[in-house]
Amino acid sequence: MAEVGHEPKRATDLGSLGGAFLGLFSIGFGFWLEGGDFAALLLPSPIIIIFGGTAATLWMCIPGYSPLMWGGFFRAGFTDVHHDSVATIQTFVRLAEKARREGLLSLESEMGNIHDPFMKEGVQEVVDGTPAEQITDIFMVRIDQMGKRHHVGKEFYGQGGAFAPCMGIIGTVLGLTVVLGSLGGADAAALGHSIATAFIATLFGVALANLLLLPIGKRCQIKSEHEVEYMNMLVAGILSIQAGDSPRLVRAKLNSYLPPIEQKRLAKAAEGGAAATAAA
Repeated sequence: MAEVGHEPKRATDLGSLGGAFLGLFSIGFGFWLEGGDFAALLLPSPIIIIFGGTAATLWMCIPGYSPLMWGGFFRAGFTDVHHDSVATIQTFVRLAEKARREGLLSLESEMGNIHDPFMKEGVQEVVDGTPAEQITDIFMVRIDQMGKRHHVGKEFYGQGGAFAPCMGIIGTVLGLTVVLGSLGGADAAALGHSIATAFIATLFGVALANLLLLPIGKRCQIKSEHEVEYMNMLVAGILSIQAGDSPRLVRAKLNSYLPPIEQKRLAKAAEGGAAATAAA
């Protein structure tokens, strides 16, 4: 028997990794073209100030999440959950056909083949005869809670991006304070080196914020919006089946959740399925 629901697949987000690598490479290559010495950047004090200070502010900003629990934020930032919306809509169309032909209780035989937990639970509620209003309430609360969890992850990156440059400024001010305190006994070369070292903290803070934290936070927000939209589509499909809508109407309702390029793919898939049915 063919699978009628697919478990969401989590994979490495190449956009996050590729963008971060390209940004670091571009800055590093430009620094090298200007004759910069990479060894001069590998100083412990700016690294400790930037990463330690930013981590401290995040620990204070995000209640309920200790640094030992931040792995989930990094996982969300650098991985992505892929949903094949077209395949999901085709699944709902097949379920609608079966429900209209054999009744809603016939969908119970499909439960073992549905691997998307959200969709499986929704179809089970339909089979159990749960009213549409209660199904809507149950799943809207779950979607809202998921959005709130995603918001915490977005704030993790957003607040980190806000504080990292500030930590860089603090590091630079500390470095300049040391430089100014030793003006009387330093030659010009040593003085220039000390000032350059002080500004490395600002460089690290600005780079950490604008090459990593802020872009990843924005990407997490967009991925969260896509996830919520997909879950709303699942709820619409579940309610449509419960209402006894025709397969054509189910497809038309869920088609509105797709971007134009996916709508074209769904149309081609529908045409292929109709042609196969006619040939059979």
